[in-house]
Parts: sequence; structure tokens; C-alpha cells
Amino acid sequence: MKILAIADGFIPADYILEGFKGHPEMSDELEVRTWVHESIEALQADNLAVEHGGPESVEVPAELFEGVEDVEVIVTQFCPVPRSILERAVRLRAVGVMRGGAENVDVDAAAERGVKVLNTPGRNAEAVAEFTLGLMLTEMRNISRSEARLRKGSWDRDFPDAAAIPEIEGKTVGVIGYGQIGRRVSRFVRAMGASVLAYDPWATEVEDGVELLGDLLDLASRSDIVTIHARLTAETHHLVSKEVLAAMRPGAFLINSARSGLVDEQALLEALRSRSIMGAAIDTFDHEPLPLDSGFQDLENVTITGHLAGSTVDAFKKTPSLLADRIVRELAGR
Repeated sequence: MKILAIADGFIPADYILEGFKGHPEMSDELEVRTWVHESIEALQADNLAVEHGGPESVEVPAELFEGVEDVEVIVTQFCPVPRSILERAVRLRAVGVMRGGAENVDVDAAAERGVKVLNTPGRNAEAVAEFTLGLMLTEMRNISRSEARLRKGSWDRDFPDAAAIPEIEGKTVGVIGYGQIGRRVSRFVRAMGASVLAYDPWATEVEDGVELLGDLLDLASRSDIVTIHARLTAETHHLVSKEVLAAMRPGAFLINSARSGLVDEQALLEALRSRSIMGAAIDTFDHEPLPLDSGFQDLENVTITGHLAGSTVDAFKKTPSLLADRIVRELAGR
């Protein structure tokens, strides 16, 4: 099976070669080329452009796909695979994407040609779940606020929640999206003594100790912490709406390490300014890099990070192996 893999600054060639090593039927004819960027920031900028504009929005060097006419499987993480490449790849059976989504692949063009598009769900689930717990603790316990003030020589403890700094133990955590990440977050907070409510229209069962709800407003009104782990689709856009934010308790916290489009960003800014909720911790934004006039930088009751949740060396190292396993299963019909 002839495979062309496109490495990048996050998943380099040696990770891909190691990940496919367990499948000789693929690794024997695996060629790895690298989509080169001057910096990680440049790679991230191209990735954001593709996520917002589609696979045609960023042009890649022609030599990356030289000889694609003979390739049966293309493997990529961030490198776009537009219609023009799919039209040339007459022997192509599948495009494997080393990430949860497939925004960088023209999935319509692939479907027209009977080409499978195989993603890697859950590849960074542990990374995101751990980061989510970090966001909760950082916002609720004022960790980054205290650190920033100490660097300026201030011992000031006048934090937004100074009169009522909470613990996770004994609280109710509402989990929106009960997939691989949501389940892990649920386990973490339950181990710390929290109760868990879950909202996910596609979930049919939950682990012991988790209450599955059918009403998002019910979850919002009963939770001390609301954390978002749903996938962004046309149906889930602004799932956390002004109405949902209004239903949250005055002392509650909102955590988002998923896609920014799941939250009505302007409604969230209003809720934070008015203190209708206690605070928030946000890793993704409608406009990235986050503009200085976004409004978030002016608020004391929000922790902001730069789209970091899924980026760990462990997640990147294990992704090629997970995808290789899936390619074998799918193309063998298992």
C-alpha cells in the first residue's frame, strides 16, 4: 500500500515512521515529506487560515504532492488536501487526518470519488482533559492572577471571588459533551469529590455517578462549574447562548477548552462584565491570535490562554499510531 505522509512542526517525520512501524503492510511503502515553516507560529497561522477558509485557502509547495497519482493513502495533520490534489490522486483510497477534525480536507471532493476521510478522534483527549482541570483551578483559585501581580511586586489579594473562593470538592460540575474528553474530565472532578451532570443528545449511557440530563438549561442552572467538550457543528454553534449563560448561577464558572464557536462570545463578555457569573477560563476565541481590543484582556474575572489545550508532545507522538490502526481497520473492512 503506497502511502504519502505529510509531517509538520508538531508531528515530525520520526513520529510518523515510529507510529506506522507496527503495520509492515503500510510502513514498507510509506514516504514522509515535511511541510516546512519558519516557525511554529507560522504553522499555526496557516492552520487557522485553513480552519476558517477551507483547504483551498493556503497554497502548499507543489513538491509535497509530487507523484500523488500513484498514492493510495494520504496522511496529514495540518497540511491541506484540496480538490485539486484529490482530482490528481486517481488511485487514492483514503485520506488519514492526524487530528479530531478534517477541516483541511475537501471532504465533498473525497466523497465524490469514494475516498474515505479518516480522522483520529480522541488523539489528544488526555491532554485536553488535564488542561481543562488546570483551567478550572487557575480561575477559581486565582493562580495566574496572583502570579501576575507578584511579578509586579504586588501582594494584593483583592480577587473577583476573594470573599468566596471555592473548592472543587462538594461542587456540581456540568459537562457539555460526554465524549472521550468529557468522560475524562468527569472522572477527574469526581475523584476530587464533585458531582457531575452531563448533557449530550448523542450519549446513551454514562458512568456510575454521572447524571445525564436532556435539558441544557437545567444543567446550567444546577452547576457550579460548566465545562464544554462538544464538537462544533452547524447545530452546536453558540450552544452556550445568552439564554444558557443567564441560567447559570451567580457564583458559577464557565470553562471552554473546546471550539470558540460553541459559545456566544459577546454574550459571555456581557455576563463577565455584569458579574452575572463569577468567572470563566477560555482557551479558544472567535479571532485568533486574540486581538488586544477583544474585551477579554480588560476583565479581571477571566483566565485566557492561547489555544493550548491539546498541544502536548505525548498527544503528538501517539497520534500516528492511532491513525495507522484506524486505516488498517477501515481499509480491511473490519
